[in-house]
Amino acid sequence: MSASRGRPIRLGLLGLGTVGLAAYDLLRRNQDEITRRSGHALQVVAVARRDTQAARRCVDDSVQVLADGHALVTHAEVDVVVELMGGIDPAKQWVLAAIDAGKHVVTANKALLALHGNEIFARARERGVVVAFEAAVAGGIPIIKTLREGLSANRIQWVAGIINGTTNFILTQMRQKGLDFSSALAQAQALGYAEADPTFDIEGVDAAHKIALVSAMAFGVRVQFDRVHVEGITQLQAADMRYAEQLGYRIKLLGITKRVDNGVELRVHPTLLPQRSLLASVEDAMNAVMVCGDAVGSTLYYGKGAGGDPTASAVVADVLDVARLMDADAVHHAPALAFQPSAVDDGPVLPQDEVVTSYYLRLRVRDEAGVLAQLTAILAQRHISLDAVIQREAQGDEATPHTDLIVLTHAAREGVMNQAIAAMQALDVVVQPVVRLRREVFA
Repeated sequence: MSASRGRPIRLGLLGLGTVGLAAYDLLRRNQDEITRRSGHALQVVAVARRDTQAARRCVDDSVQVLADGHALVTHAEVDVVVELMGGIDPAKQWVLAAIDAGKHVVTANKALLALHGNEIFARARERGVVVAFEAAVAGGIPIIKTLREGLSANRIQWVAGIINGTTNFILTQMRQKGLDFSSALAQAQALGYAEADPTFDIEGVDAAHKIALVSAMAFGVRVQFDRVHVEGITQLQAADMRYAEQLGYRIKLLGITKRVDNGVELRVHPTLLPQRSLLASVEDAMNAVMVCGDAVGSTLYYGKGAGGDPTASAVVADVLDVARLMDADAVHHAPALAFQPSAVDDGPVLPQDEVVTSYYLRLRVRDEAGVLAQLTAILAQRHISLDAVIQREAQGDEATPHTDLIVLTHAAREGVMNQAIAAMQALDVVVQPVVRLRREVFA
């Protein structure tokens, strides 16, 4: 089936790694379908990669191969710059140069946008160009378009998601196979799910980049990565995975942002979820995001959050959107962060001490009379009510037996819970650091 065509849209790929190659292949493989959808032929006319010989082997002879990214972003024959190199420098420099040259930008770079998105989006508005970034959050899941367009009639209440596939794979292995964290990480690295240096993933930084962008789009606030409360999964133990399972929960690393009376919550941390919940059932390296709006209620978006093809799918979809907007006046472009720029504010982000949630506590204590009474008294003094308490079998030798006490609480303000944990830790009967995890229900 033929399609009427407008003028060709000329693309420059800045970076030709896993995602860049997948995007190049997808543009070629689905060329006819893409043209039918966009009304334009999308042509890669230039790529930039330091190793020009390797790049030359990957692209057609008609594509110009450059070693210099700045030369690509200012190239006279490039209409849209597709930035897939990652990192902050020189990506920021080159993205801003592309914008200043009047070129639209498509990027998958969540770190760049989380740290410098406010500046980049403002510059794009001044120049009348689009910065599209669907691939920056949750890979092939269209969560950015959902927040910007599909749910635009809603007042968003909260967003919660498994938005890092590496950590979800590790937690799945810990739960299913009883592995400790180090062993599960090694398996993730062996299978290519985790980088040689997995710090950004396992410490929660990658998820924090993404939830900062999501929060801005959900609530009309500026991107505030520096205000995200971030905890990773490196301190999780196999014992906590077992205990959570026995209590009817699973542990997931979540990015969470909520609208509350006195501001916005913005946090990343391991979280206990009821086993019956939708997010708890997401396994291995998959991603899932739940969004709750006042009109639509709770909605779920599930799929592959990383990898060449899923990310390339989002990248090329953004290119199609840009192609459709090429001849439109800038005032008709959908705002990059879903809200009109004049309506975006710094919206107060709650300090973590002010967040209210319920808790899982694991305490290694001496197995002697009166211990539970001491612990519950500390909670009662601070008006923290108990949901459940379980005690495991005693361990250790006869002279110094010890046991694990597992406490589930009802909702409490985190600052108050911190005081209670400090008081518990000071007791002689508590022999190891108290383990605290947060517990949430998203329905």
